[in-house]
Amino acid sequence: MGVMFRKRKRIGPVILHFTENGFSSWSLRIGRWSWNSRARRHRVDLPGPLSWKQDKGRS
Repeated sequence: MGVMFRKRKRIGPVILHFTENGFSSWSLRIGRWSWNSRARRHRVDLPGPLSWKQDKGRS
């Protein structure tokens, strides 16, 4: 198993994800809610160790 390069750059509520090949995806995070462009998934952080997610690509 090799070493993988991953880098995140945050610009306000937008997070850009990079790999060794360049730009990978972007995410939007507002408060406890977030959305990822690659997974097309909504996620809400709930109190404690819980979270809720909905995968939009499979509905």
